[in-house]
Amino acid sequence: MISVKSLRVDYDTVTAVEDLDLEVAPGEIFGLLGPNGAGKTSTIKAIARAIEPTYGEIRIDGVDPDVHPEEAWRRIGYMPDLPPLYPDLTVRQYLDVFAAAHLVARPGRADRVRDWAARVDLEKKLDTRVSELSRGMKQRLVLAKTLLPEPKALLLDEPASGMDPIARVEMRRLLHEAAANGAAVVISSHILSELDELCTAVGVMEKGRMVVSGSIADIRRRLETGVRLRIRPAGATSAEAVAAFLEGNPLVSGPAVAAGQCLAEFHGTEDQAAELLSALAGGGLTVAEFALEHESLESLFMRIGARETS
Repeated sequence: MISVKSLRVDYDTVTAVEDLDLEVAPGEIFGLLGPNGAGKTSTIKAIARAIEPTYGEIRIDGVDPDVHPEEAWRRIGYMPDLPPLYPDLTVRQYLDVFAAAHLVARPGRADRVRDWAARVDLEKKLDTRVSELSRGMKQRLVLAKTLLPEPKALLLDEPASGMDPIARVEMRRLLHEAAANGAAVVISSHILSELDELCTAVGVMEKGRMVVSGSIADIRRRLETGVRLRIRPAGATSAEAVAAFLEGNPLVSGPAVAAGQCLAEFHGTEDQAAELLSALAGGGLTVAEFALEHESLESLFMRIGARETS
């Protein structure tokens, strides 16, 4: 569990984070969104105690970092945007140093290091110096050192930066696995489509404040967004006929024809969508494709940002 209450972070006269509350339960992956300067990095650094917050209450798996700093630190896996790298160490040495710092027992530690190197596709680089790795390899190495101790809380700031698409897919798999094993995860990113696939909940920050947070479905409901309905007719049925059929339906708004398809906004449940499809067939209309398309997280984010700055 990661618990944050009334967090504030100041840099001289600039307030980076103001009155922020956050609860991330075991098994939850919480995504922090927002433009540069919104306060995402400062929030993660403050939770990780990489910087000292001005004030606020933080608990990591129930431990107060102010009272038991070492105990809290050992429960945290922290991957900063600019991670510490020791260029003269080999991959094997680098992972072993961090494993030892988190009190991973010596018996079996070498096997664990090899296992995590393999899981981020660096098993053939174990005896390669960190300075000789590509940027993407270095990022995968830091991900491995972050996950290797199996921490209760994971704090990752732009972890996919520099990774190729295959490595990003593997990172998502590893984070889902960590969450399934009980870790509470906070991740910031500008790669919004990846957070859409990865996170169980998101929060949007603007000017140091959390302007909206919750599950993606909950945010969509609170912003009163519908789901785009796309119907492609078949046979003798025209898109115009489908649009005319949908006119007046209380669950459908704005039916229109584009590129031989009928597009509209749907405001019902999935069961009601299935009933609508049956009604179309009952009305003698033949449908080749009936699709509900949720607004992407990126579109939601852009719309929230426009709302907050207007």
